[in-house]
Amino acid sequence: MAILSKEEAQAILKKVLSFSKAESCEISLNGSDGGNIRYARNAVSTAGQISVMDLAVSSTFGKKTGTATINEFDDASLQKVVKRSEELAMLAPENPEFMPLLGPQDFQESPTYNENTAAMTPDTRAEMVGKSLQVSKAANLEAAGFLENATRFDSVMNSKGLFAYNKRTNVSFSVTVRNQAGTGSGYIEQQFNDLAKMDTLALSKIAASKANGSAGAKAIEPGKYTVILEPLAASDMLGNMFRGFDARSADEGRSFMSKKGGGTRLGEQLFSENVNIYSDPMNPEVPSATWTDDGLKVKRTQWVEKGVVKNLAYSRYWAGQKGVEPVPFNRSIVMEGGTQSLEDLIKSTEKGILVTRFWYIRSVDPQTLLLTGLTRDGTFYIENGEIKFPVKNFRFNESPVIMLNNVEALGKPVRTGSGMIPPMKIRDFTFTSLSDAV
Repeated sequence: MAILSKEEAQAILKKVLSFSKAESCEISLNGSDGGNIRYARNAVSTAGQISVMDLAVSSTFGKKTGTATINEFDDASLQKVVKRSEELAMLAPENPEFMPLLGPQDFQESPTYNENTAAMTPDTRAEMVGKSLQVSKAANLEAAGFLENATRFDSVMNSKGLFAYNKRTNVSFSVTVRNQAGTGSGYIEQQFNDLAKMDTLALSKIAASKANGSAGAKAIEPGKYTVILEPLAASDMLGNMFRGFDARSADEGRSFMSKKGGGTRLGEQLFSENVNIYSDPMNPEVPSATWTDDGLKVKRTQWVEKGVVKNLAYSRYWAGQKGVEPVPFNRSIVMEGGTQSLEDLIKSTEKGILVTRFWYIRSVDPQTLLLTGLTRDGTFYIENGEIKFPVKNFRFNESPVIMLNNVEALGKPVRTGSGMIPPMKIRDFTFTSLSDAV
């Protein structure tokens, strides 16, 4: 029962709405169905199948709103949850940032759903994990990984006539591979909407290669280096920056987009001219829903063009305060790049460091977006276009804003998390100390 069609979801939402006595009412109905396998030390440790569905009712009187949730769907339970939300609304304080519900909208259907992914079974997952384990066992390495797939639907309806529905699929895989001595480690992670794009065998071979290649790491002096950031490492840095494209935090002086003395840096060139970033829910590689939880349309938005910040995200409330149109933020981020592969970027580097990924990233200064963290799971020294030897992990202190001003080259973007990110060649990346962790 977890995955309802558009018509089935709409029928339940209409029924619930008919029970409402509030001045305005909004109902969301969501469900997911999927499974997972977790493994460690080359053996499966857990496996499961999860199927859930829940409904939330928000009732409003004036500027007072109460929300109640339930996962039972008989008429008596539906009436009960509506009544409870209305009781909570009467007890709630007024919301000073209350926004009235939106009316009917015309939402485009996004290509988020894939039949093959939705049809995954426990046998499918077992076969995919088996391929990963073949790699680690054959190489006398130890693997720990997680494979998960899910099909999900989200729907919302309100008393002003708005209705939205989206169905999506996702399959994600991550694996850490280490040598028996624990002196070498490799890691890979990937997710797609389409199962056909997920190759656990090839991904595990990459992690195994890094595990073998990173053993016997040498210590080199910290300092400023040219770095090649694999897409995963680049994504680790940029995620913090993307969250900064929020108009309210910029206006209130809380982010790197805040201008000294007041205002924002919208329209300023903050990055190199070869930096272009946009989001698009209809992008076939990283599709997403074309609507937000509060009923706003999500469309293609250019965030950075030739290094210039073109847009900030405005909630409905903050847009009203500033007299502008709302601009919802979308997670389907695409950073444009070039045509070079990761190997091409390495070949073009006289001296530098290859970084597989970062972890334990923490904010040092929100105003400059200065971050600190550690390299992990494969850090290598490059000389004359070749990987010469593994190096001990570093702690870094760097801002993605400064990083994107020091771009020397960008490779071909690949799916990384919920975005498309290119491998990057960055000059003067700051490593501050060494770490003995593998």
